[in-house]
Amino acid sequence: MITREEAFKLLKENTPEENLLQHGLESEAVMGALADKLGQDKTLWSLTGLLHDLDYSVTKDSPQKHGLTGAEMLEGKLPDEALHAIRAHNGEMTGVSPETEFDFALRCGETVTGLIHANALIRPEGMKGMAPKSLKKKMKAKAFAASVNRDIIKECEKIGLDLTEFFKISIGAIENIAGEVGLEGQ
Repeated sequence: MITREEAFKLLKENTPEENLLQHGLESEAVMGALADKLGQDKTLWSLTGLLHDLDYSVTKDSPQKHGLTGAEMLEGKLPDEALHAIRAHNGEMTGVSPETEFDFALRCGETVTGLIHANALIRPEGMKGMAPKSLKKKMKAKAFAASVNRDIIKECEKIGLDLTEFFKISIGAIENIAGEVGLEGQ
């Protein structure tokens, strides 16, 4: 399996957009926290979170390939279960259905980062003190972070977490790396 150092180098080589690098780091943090909570392999889940959008720069104009191309790029670097999760994270477009706890964790874990990131950007204190309650309000405001799919975030229930607990875990994970992803506030 690829090392964290190799994975980050690969991500940087294939991801010129700073916002996508931040998203990868945030997804890595959330997936690691979810693995801890669910008793799963933290290294594997974290690396999968980091690399799930590896192909985005080359597939953004062909969304039906996003996840499929990434899995091909990672063949031999991650185990099959991780490659399936990467294919399934964009299942609506790739036709690969999520099946396992890992699949659903990646889907909701990478999606919630958009809601958290957008919320942190409008708060003077950034991530500091963010509460699940504020994210629940943002979930109802469809115009806020409009591209974030609320239904996919709610798939956290398929991994045994209610929305409040899922938000608490995800906020904590991203708060730990706030300085790396530009969310430390003013």
